[in-house]
Amino acid sequence: MESAELDSMMLTIKSFLEHLEYTLGKDKYSAVRYDIYNALAYAVRDRMVERWLDTQQAYYNSDQKRVYYISMEFLMGRTLENSLINLGLYDEFKEAMTNLGYDFDMIVDDEQDAGLGNGGLGRLAACFLDSMATMSIPAYGYGIRYEYGIFRQKIIDGAQVERPDNWLRYRNPWEMDRQEHLHPVKFYGRVVTTTNREGRTEQNWVDTEEVMAMAYDTPIPGYRNTTVNTMRLWSAKSSREFDLKFFNEGNYIRAVEKKMLSENISKVLYPADNVIEGKELRFKQEYFLASATVHDVIYRFKKMHSDLRLLPDKVAIQLNDTHPALAIPELMRVLIDLEGLEWADAWSITNRIFAYTNHTILPEALEKWPIWFFEQILPRHLLIIYEINNRFLEEVRLRFPGDTGKLERMSLIEENWERKVRMANLCIVASHSVNGVAALHSEILKTNLFRDFFEMYPERFNNKTNGITQRRWLKKSNPLLSDLISEKLGEGWITDLYELRNLIPLAEDPDFVGRWQAVKKTNKQQLASYIARHNCIKVDEDSLFDCQVKRIHEYKRQLLNVLHIITMYNRIKDNPDIDIVPRTFIFSGKAAPSYYIAKLIINLINCVGHVVNNDPDVRDRLKVVFLANYGVSLAEKIFPAADLSEQISTAGTEASGTGNMKFALNGALTIGTLDGANIEMMEEIGRDNMFIFGLTTPEVQDLRTRGYNPRDYYLRNPELKKVIDMISGGAFSPDNHDQFKPIADSLLNQGDNYMLLADYSSYVACQDRVSDLYRDRQAWAAKSIINTACMGKFSSDRTIAEYAEEIWDVKTLAVEATVQHCLHEGLCIDHKDRTK
Repeated sequence: MESAELDSMMLTIKSFLEHLEYTLGKDKYSAVRYDIYNALAYAVRDRMVERWLDTQQAYYNSDQKRVYYISMEFLMGRTLENSLINLGLYDEFKEAMTNLGYDFDMIVDDEQDAGLGNGGLGRLAACFLDSMATMSIPAYGYGIRYEYGIFRQKIIDGAQVERPDNWLRYRNPWEMDRQEHLHPVKFYGRVVTTTNREGRTEQNWVDTEEVMAMAYDTPIPGYRNTTVNTMRLWSAKSSREFDLKFFNEGNYIRAVEKKMLSENISKVLYPADNVIEGKELRFKQEYFLASATVHDVIYRFKKMHSDLRLLPDKVAIQLNDTHPALAIPELMRVLIDLEGLEWADAWSITNRIFAYTNHTILPEALEKWPIWFFEQILPRHLLIIYEINNRFLEEVRLRFPGDTGKLERMSLIEENWERKVRMANLCIVASHSVNGVAALHSEILKTNLFRDFFEMYPERFNNKTNGITQRRWLKKSNPLLSDLISEKLGEGWITDLYELRNLIPLAEDPDFVGRWQAVKKTNKQQLASYIARHNCIKVDEDSLFDCQVKRIHEYKRQLLNVLHIITMYNRIKDNPDIDIVPRTFIFSGKAAPSYYIAKLIINLINCVGHVVNNDPDVRDRLKVVFLANYGVSLAEKIFPAADLSEQISTAGTEASGTGNMKFALNGALTIGTLDGANIEMMEEIGRDNMFIFGLTTPEVQDLRTRGYNPRDYYLRNPELKKVIDMISGGAFSPDNHDQFKPIADSLLNQGDNYMLLADYSSYVACQDRVSDLYRDRQAWAAKSIINTACMGKFSSDRTIAEYAEEIWDVKTLAVEATVQHCLHEGLCIDHKDRTK
């Protein structure tokens, strides 16, 4: 070992031991496993702080335009390994801990996943933060510091059971609380109209209740550079005031009770919204995030500037779906009510700052909030939204005279039995950019969902196909494959994923193909071991690992997968000696607590698994596994081991998908519909290297128009009829024959909204082609290599580059590490002027 490397390792060991003793108050005798993890995490964080401070100072000195990415979710996963990889310190820290006698892999596995997100939207936000830091883009992520995550999923008697996800129970060593960054967030009250000395009408929001938003910052390191960006999360704290009336009456508990309840705002991610209290809390969460962030952005801007008309030159705000949409009326309120700008100036600033990403095609998923919520909770914002709507509808009248239908569809207010604010419409009207997240999705927005708005503002609409960070989803999660690729290509692919195309010729190299297969085999063995430990199911490591892992939802069509499993099972029962390719079907994902059918589908998967896995006729040729509590860390075990990736949503329903990209990057072949980003993946990979089935989006629309009758498919196809009859007849629920009848009813009697029966025959035939190819392991491995090699387009680095150039108009900023770390050199004068 070189002298400099030895010195660095000794510094690492010293930092670890000092944190164990002085930060945690432990020694080697009293420390428990989680203490070891925390001490190591603090030591790693120390190595980030210098770059973090230098980055913030560079942004301050350059006065460059910055991006503020607002998202209700950031599904970060574990931080320790990812930070070490990005900092280039992985080997050093691993060796240091080994020298101290610790099992590094065990320490890494002790980290809790941060409970800040649920599904693809939150994971996309996390990938974007990684890419922005790696590309040295001045940027901040803004979210909520949920004390409890979505929920921990347990499977008990085959059913999903929700448990609290108290991820902050033991501490989060990656965050730093910023008690100096407190912003008051107001709720309730009333609006009083007055006239000032200049004769101008003013709206005063009075008699409000305040909740304090306190900042917690987490460093986000770029890969092998000096940039460390910030994710700032807001935590709700009660204000210092309390009800003096109760206090003076001697009732101290009542005096502080209301203030204590205010802290519930940041308690839990996505409260149940099937009751009015849950919906109100969700609404308040969204405003809490929006208000705190807007005030923080203005605060940071005013550090250097006094003329608010310069805001669009220094600030770009990206709304990750409609959840942060209340930032729009909040910014208008600040500019007009607090800063004294005229409406026209405030609106121009707002429109040039905001950009909106739409993540859903499903109309029922577009947020709409009741007017009475605004009247009670945000009365001033309702007046602002009314004014925005009045001015906007006047534009529509001038542009499309006499078209009352268009006025009704485009209005920000839905005039039904319960009047609501359409948050997507608000985002489109107030933003200078509206983007979808895959080419097909963006076209559907323009031609269907938001066609009226596209006709009015065609220049605003654009596409930004989603991407994933290869640092997390290949280098970290699949080190064996990462090392094999780097051995052949070098490490350029880690920051330029298009370099993977150099793997294409190697798909014909027998030696490389063999090594590729060996990596996949090892990854499958590791996942099989996990399944044996957690599910007590022994799976065949040579079987085809057929994986569908994602949120459980009817449009994702896990149920179509189950119909195929039962079909294969029936074929074996009809002919026990049938020559069939062994398969292990792996499911994972959470259903919303109040989503009855989705939870019933989980139950069905497990009950089908119980029957199939224990039938002696099957002879281990089929296994069905449901892995509980899906999250980033579990995904990192599944993706490297997968042979087949199920991306089977009904064409025209999936906005993009990113699980499809993660699977393919790790060498899985895709079976899928022409939906979301599957289409663009097919264009890159080639149709011959994927398994495409089912109706296309135009065919789905045409069938709906002609009249879709699922019973026609049920009656014409004996295999399908037998499967559905088994589900409804209790074949998988002998103790309760009616248990799964609602699922059969949803298909046969309630319209089969996502056309499973229409796609069933095509899907089963496609699965037969999958089995045929898997028999030729060399051909399968070659296509696996091609899949990985052609994933260059789907790096989040490419996506962020497009956002930066085409929407945000921001430039990269190389950070120079000019100031030595305080711990190394002593506190230097430069640190006193640093601005967070």
